[in-house]
Amino acid sequence: MELKKAPPPVSEINVTPMVDVMLVVLIIFMVITPLLSKSIPVDKALTRNPVVMADADKEDAVIVAITRDGQTFLSPGLQKIDSSNLAPAVKDLLQNRASKMVYINADARAKYSVVEDVVDNLRAGSVDEVGLLTEQTLDNARLDRVMKKGGGGL
Repeated sequence: MELKKAPPPVSEINVTPMVDVMLVVLIIFMVITPLLSKSIPVDKALTRNPVVMADADKEDAVIVAITRDGQTFLSPGLQKIDSSNLAPAVKDLLQNRASKMVYINADARAKYSVVEDVVDNLRAGSVDEVGLLTEQTLDNARLDRVMKKGGGGL
């Protein structure tokens, strides 16, 4: 009786399982990425010559977001907060920091009285430096249209 010979080894790489795994990972990232939003969506006021505030993009920056309907959110942590409770919360956040800067990310159509109330409460919380986050526009026609409609812009 003659023994059968083993088939020769396959020297080609089978990439099908790797492609399947990569597609599953891609789908997971596509689903989860929108859920990782770290800020409140606001339409910032338009400006022609803004001052660059690089520290506002840091992960631990203290940012107060004000929406169009007057809701106030405090970051880091993105927690909804009443503007009257803002002073002690910001004071706790700034306690062990060298920079005492707080950034306001207000919607261009938010009521001025709400923004003023937030600034007053920040000043009561011993904040000396307040920065207003805006969006730079290079399109002067767009800025003129927004200004004619009564929107925010400088």
